[in-house]
Formats: sequence, C-alpha cells, structure tokens
Amino acid sequence: MSDKPQKPSFDLSKIKTGSFERRLSLTKAGLMAGSRMASRYTSTLFADKETKRLERSKALSREANYLVAELGKLKGSVVKIGQVMALYGEHFLPDEVTQALHTLEDRTQAMEWRVINDCLLEQLGHVVLNELEINPLPIGSASLGQVHRAKVKKTGEELCLKVQYPGVAESIDADLDAVTQLLKLANLVSKGPAFDDWLHEVRVMMHREVDYSLEAATTQAFHDMLVGDERFIVPRVYARYSSGSVLATSYEAGEHVTSEHVAALSQVQRNLLGESFLDLFLKELFVWHQIQTDPNFGNYRVRIESDETRLNKNQPSVRLVLLDFGAVQHYDDAFIRPVCQMISCAYHEDLAGVIEGGIALGFMQREWPHEVLERFGQVCIDVLEPLASADSKLARTIPKSCLNSDGQYCWNESDLPTRVAKNATRSAISRYFKIPPKEFVFLNRKLVGVYTFISVIQAQFNGEKQLQTYLQAFDADA
Repeated sequence: MSDKPQKPSFDLSKIKTGSFERRLSLTKAGLMAGSRMASRYTSTLFADKETKRLERSKALSREANYLVAELGKLKGSVVKIGQVMALYGEHFLPDEVTQALHTLEDRTQAMEWRVINDCLLEQLGHVVLNELEINPLPIGSASLGQVHRAKVKKTGEELCLKVQYPGVAESIDADLDAVTQLLKLANLVSKGPAFDDWLHEVRVMMHREVDYSLEAATTQAFHDMLVGDERFIVPRVYARYSSGSVLATSYEAGEHVTSEHVAALSQVQRNLLGESFLDLFLKELFVWHQIQTDPNFGNYRVRIESDETRLNKNQPSVRLVLLDFGAVQHYDDAFIRPVCQMISCAYHEDLAGVIEGGIALGFMQREWPHEVLERFGQVCIDVLEPLASADSKLARTIPKSCLNSDGQYCWNESDLPTRVAKNATRSAISRYFKIPPKEFVFLNRKLVGVYTFISVIQAQFNGEKQLQTYLQAFDADA
C-alpha cells in the first residue's frame, strides 16, 4: 500500500458482499464463457492436433480475461480470492487462467470516511476511539480494507490503522463458492480431489487474511523474535486500538523496494539488503518453522538511515521494514525436516540424498525411472546455484556472466530460473511430476519471491555464508 493519501470515491453500497446479485452475475458470466468455449471446440472438431491446441489456448485466454474483468467489477473478497488463486494455482489452473488472474488489481478506490469511522466506532467504542487523532484520508486501500494514519493524542505516537470493510469476512465462503462455480461452469479447471484440497487451503488462507486478531499475534511474535536484530524493523502492535477487524500498529516509514531512492543506494548497501533478506528466509525456514509466504513487494519497505537518524553506531544505514503478517504459514517437523535435509544434501551435492528427500515429501515415487529421479534431483541442486559451496562442481559451472570481477554472484544478471525450467522441461520430469504437497506450493512461492527481491535490488553476493550458518546447526542436530 502506498503512503500517499487517497481521495474516496465510492460508498459502502457499491460493495455488495455476499449478495444474491453478486452470485448471479458470476454464474451468468461462467455460463456465457462455458457456452463460448464449447462453441469454439465444436468449430475445430475436425482440425489437426496442433490447430486444436492453439485454438484452445486462444479461447482459454479470451474467456479467462473476460471472467477476470467480471471479477474485478465486484471488488470485495472476490478480488483477493482471484489473486490467491493466481499465486498458488499454477498446479491446478491452466496457464491462461493464472496469467489472467495475475492482472487483478488489489488497489481499489477508498471508501468514504463516514463508513470507516462507523466501523472504528463499532469495533473500538467511543472512549477508546476518542484517544486517537485519525487522518480521514487513507494511505492505502485494497479489496479487503484500507489503512489510515493516526496519532495517540496523549503520547504523540504515530500509528497505522488497518480497517476491514464491513461484511467482507462474512462473504468469503459465498464468494469462494461463487468463483469456483464460475471456473467450473466455464470449464476452466480440472476437477478432482487435488483441486478440492487446494480449494480448501485457499478457503483457510482467506479466513486467515481477515482474522486481524491472528495477524496481530503473528506480527507481535515476529516483532519479538527480531527485536534485537538491527537489520529489521517490525511494527509494534497496539492491542488497545485493535480488534478482530481493526489492526493498530506503529507507523514505520520507508521507501518502496522499487523506488528511485532504493535504486540509488550504493552496491554495498544493496548487498546488505539482499543478504539480510536471504538470512531472514533461512531463519524462518531452519529456526522458526514459520514463513511469511506472500513476498509481494508491498509487504516491505526500506528504511534509509543517515548519520543523524541512526540511534547507535551498530545500526546499519539501510534496514528492512517488514509489513503484513496475514499470510504466515506454520510448518510441522514432519515437513520441515525433509525440506531442510534436501537443502543440505543439495548443498553437499549428495544426489541420492536429494532424491530420498523428494520421495519423503511425496514429490517423487521410488518406482520412477532412475534417470527421471536423477534429473529431478539435479534440478533441485541447480536451484542452490547462488548459495553454492565455493569449491563445489555447481560453483564451477556458474556462467561467467553471473559473476562480477570479485567472483560475487550477480543475482540480477542470472538466468537461473530459465535454465532450471529448461532442464526440467527437457527431461521426462513433467510426465511423472504430480501436484506437490500444498505446504511446498507456498514455500516455493516464497523462495521465488526471495530470489526476485534480491534480483530487483541488484545485489551482488554469494549466499554460501548465510546458508552455511544454518546448515551447520541443522547437520549437527540431524
């Protein structure tokens, strides 16, 4: 969310959460799309296989974009549901559908202040609300709610108030059912147990998104875990001004990750940010076993400190502000240990160990052809290229274009995702590889987000030092 105040342009009546009209419009859209898809299939009935494939892809893309446009008109939780499906639906939805869903904008026009004020009054009560001086112009708005800056009158402390729109939480189940029905009516999904399990997980995630009491507890937990680490800033939660649908935290200023101010940082400063971000992910994985799985850039800010603003000499000149803990996933030991074991084996180039880890996690089956298992294992090892041991075979095969004159990995210059995808495609993996465990879908999303973040800020460093710290503790405990 932007820190720039937004002028409101619609009132509550324009968000018809859970209404009959809402479900009806989605159903009609799904039936129309399904009818058009069927018509196009009939028109290519006698065409060759390649022509059918191309026409099906074009039709899917057209209808998916049409349906996404219909979703965007409804706002509310429907938009967020579509976005969650786009992020985690690559194994369940056609590429054309996920690409269309990625275009859904979660930045909506802000609600009128009178509506938000009524929500705050209902949630906090007159006495508590009167303790705050609130700017009626929001600094950000999205499909589920909006954020306002506020000040505690007695102390002058600056707050962020995240206020959930009325009716959003109650409409999630109906909206998810309606979106699912739309996709099924349009024949845009493959139905089956795996899809149903995934839908259940989306439902759980959406209810977690609107549970501000849970987010408050998670935010405070991360604040406490990182309170002594000067590289990070986690907002403090103000319980007195929070509720199930209002979250009050300290206001933490910072620059957007893609801002010109961040781009103008020195290479040393950008390296520090990249190393810090990688270290945080590894700590979440190896130590805390709980991971913020939504790596959207809007969930981070960069605090650029001057000599005058730094509180002490140990404080770095650039610090990461961590925002939004509504998508934190907790992993049990039965899942996390095989994942960490696979990473350890990949680092040590133990192909057999990587394969065993993949089998333990259900990615692979022991009866698969040996060459398929080995290819899959090698793909897993290749993913660790930026974190490879300096004397490993993997490090010696890193393209020269990915290294600077000091031998440091240039994350922005690397085509690692493309090379990994090609290696997987060239093998027989795709014919055997099935839908991964849902836990890994979220973990993989975070890993891609970490690599993307470091690439975007154009950091240059070798991640071996960060990884070794956690591997040594893990291997010693194994």
